[in-house]
Amino acid sequence: MLKECLENVQKTAPLVHNITNYVTVNDVANVLLACGGSPIMSDEPEDVEDITSICGGLNINIGTLNQRSIEAMFRAGKKANQLGHPVLLDPVGTGASKLRTETTDRLVKEIRFTVIRGNISEIKTVANGSGTTKGVDADVADAVTEETLPGAVAFAKGLAERLDTVIAITGAIDIVADKDTAYVIRNGRPEMGRITGTGCQLSGLITAYLVANPGNALEAAATAVTLMGAAGEIGWSHMQALDGNSTYRNRIIDAIYHMDGEILEAWAKIEKM
Repeated sequence: MLKECLENVQKTAPLVHNITNYVTVNDVANVLLACGGSPIMSDEPEDVEDITSICGGLNINIGTLNQRSIEAMFRAGKKANQLGHPVLLDPVGTGASKLRTETTDRLVKEIRFTVIRGNISEIKTVANGSGTTKGVDADVADAVTEETLPGAVAFAKGLAERLDTVIAITGAIDIVADKDTAYVIRNGRPEMGRITGTGCQLSGLITAYLVANPGNALEAAATAVTLMGAAGEIGWSHMQALDGNSTYRNRIIDAIYHMDGEILEAWAKIEKM
C-alpha cells in the first residue's frame, strides 16, 4: 500500500489547488513540490473556480479566515464537487472563535469532503458543532493516548460514517479512518510541534495523494500521514548541535523530497484496526 501510493504521486505529478493560510503558504507549496506534486495557490473568489477546474484536487485550510477567502472556499469547493475532484478540509483552530466554528459547520454541510484532517480538538468540534482548542493547538484534555485510543478509533469511524468521509486525526498518535477501517500511525517526533505549519503541509500532502490514488482515499490519506511522520523522524536524525526549528523544517521537506517506497516502508509504524 505505502509504496504503491507514493509511487503513484511521483508518476502522476498531481496538481493541487490550495486555499490555505498565509502563515504557511510557502511551506505547503514546497512540500507539494518535494513529494512530486505541483501546487497552485489562489483564494480570490473570481479566480478560484477556473483554477480548481484545471487542478486534480482542492485543499481548503481555514487558518487565516477572511470574508473574501470564505467566499472563495465555498465557490471552489462546490466547483470541485461538480467536477468530482477530491476535496480536503483542514479546520484549523475551529472551536477557538465563533467565525471559525460557524464557517467549519457551513463548509461541512454544503461541501462534500473526501478527507477532513485536524487535531483531536478540531475534529471533535467538527463532530459537535462546538468545542475548545488552545489557539490552533489541541486541548491537552482531548489528547489521544494509548489508553484512550480504542475510544478515539471508534469516534473517528463513527464520524466518518456520519459525514461519509475519511477522518484523519493527527497528533502524537495518528488515526486515519473510514466507517469500517482505521489505520493507527505512530510515526513522528514531538519536536514537529515546534514548527509552524507541519499540519498545513500534511493537508497539502494528503490532497496530492488523493489525486494520485483515485478511489483509494483511506489508503492514500494513511500513506501521506505515515510519510509526514517518517520524514519528521528522518529529518530529526540529521540534526546537528546548533540546528534549530528553522533547520528542522527544511530537513523534513528534504526528507520528503528524497523519500521512496522502500525508505517509507522501512520507517513506517502503521497498524490496521
